[in-house]
Amino acid sequence: MKEVILIKNGEMALKGLNRRSFEDAMAKTLRRRLKPLGKMEIVRAQSAMAVVPGDDAFDFEEAVRRVGRVFGISAFSRACVATKDLPDICRTAAAYLAPQLQAAATFKVECKRADKTFPLTSPELARELGGYLLSRFHHLTVDVHNPDLLVVAEVRDFGVYLHGPQLPGAGGLPGGTAGKAAILISGGIDSPVAAWRMARRGVGLTAVHFASPPYTGPRAEQKVRTLLQTVAGYAGPIPLWIVPFTEIQQSIGEACPEELFTIIMRRFMMRCAEQIALKAGCKALITGESVGQVASQTLSALVCTNAVCSLPVFRPLIGSDKEEIVSLARKIGTFETSVLPYEDCCTVFTPRHPKTRPTLEQVEKAEAALEVETLTARAVAGAVLERMD
Repeated sequence: MKEVILIKNGEMALKGLNRRSFEDAMAKTLRRRLKPLGKMEIVRAQSAMAVVPGDDAFDFEEAVRRVGRVFGISAFSRACVATKDLPDICRTAAAYLAPQLQAAATFKVECKRADKTFPLTSPELARELGGYLLSRFHHLTVDVHNPDLLVVAEVRDFGVYLHGPQLPGAGGLPGGTAGKAAILISGGIDSPVAAWRMARRGVGLTAVHFASPPYTGPRAEQKVRTLLQTVAGYAGPIPLWIVPFTEIQQSIGEACPEELFTIIMRRFMMRCAEQIALKAGCKALITGESVGQVASQTLSALVCTNAVCSLPVFRPLIGSDKEEIVSLARKIGTFETSVLPYEDCCTVFTPRHPKTRPTLEQVEKAEAALEVETLTARAVAGAVLERMD
C-alpha cells in the first residue's frame, strides 16, 4: 500500500485569482521542510495537496510532524491511495484502516467525489464501502451521528484517498505571502508568541534583539536563538540582528530621570529596529506588548513609543491577558525556554518606580540630554546578523 500525507489548504480556498500564488508558496515551504527527510514529491490534488514519498527511506513519521507546523495547512491526514476501482477501494480501506477499525465499536463512512467522472455518487460509494467493512469486521455497527471512527474516501484526479479522522494543521497563510516585518524579540514569553501569530498570517519575519554585555551574557542570547528556532519551525528561516545596547542604556542612566528609563529605552529600541527593518525591506514593526501588562505598556507609554516610528507597529497580543499568552506559548513550544532565568536588557535596567503615564513632552525633554542620532547610529552599525532555521 502507498501511504501519503493528504493536505487541506484551508483559508487559501477563499482566495480569488491569486490563489495559485498562495498554493505555490506553501508547496515551496513543504519542499524545503521535507527535503532533508528523503525523496518525495508534492502532488496537487484539486483543492488539496499530497506529500508522496519517493522510496522507503523517506522519514514518514517526521514528515507528519513537520507538515503539522506549516502555515497555510488547515488539516491533514495520513492516507492510503487506491485506484478508482470499487473492489480495490474496499480492499485497500480494510487493510489500511484495520488497526483503527479493530479498535472501534462504531463507524461511519464519508465520501467526497471531487472527480465527477467517477461512476458512483458519494452516497453510493459510502454505502458500498460501508457494507464491505461490515462484512469484514463483524463487531462493528454503523453510527452516523457520533461514530468512534470516521472512514473517509476522497475521489480525486490521481486516485481515491482513504483515511481516518483528519489531524489539525497550523492554519493561517503560507509564510512570506503577506510581506515582511521586523519583530523586537526578547527572551520573555510574549514576543515569541507575537512573532508566531504574525507569521501565521503570512508575514515573513526579521528579528531584532538587544544585548547589553556585561549586564547580559551569552546564555541570554542563546535563549533568544532557541526561541527563534522554535518559531522558525513554523515560520521558516528568520534573520536575527543582535544589536549592542549597553552604551545607550548607560547614557540613559547617566542623563535621564530614573522613572523614564524604560520608556526612553523602548524609544531607542524602536528607532534601531526601524532602521534595520527598512534595510531589510520590512513594511512594519512587531512587538509583544499587551495593554497594561507593565509600566511601558500603558496607553500613555505606547503613545510615546509610537512617536519615534514612521513604520506601522503591529501588536498582535495587545488585547490578550497573560493566561492566554502563556497558553499559546505552551502550545507552540516556546514557554519552557522563555521561563529560563537568563535576564535580558529590559529587566536589568528596570527602574524602581517607573512612570506609568508619561507625556510625550516629558520624554522628549529628558531625551534632549542625549545624542539620540549618534547613539542610534552606533548601535545599528554594531549589529550582528545571524540566521535562525
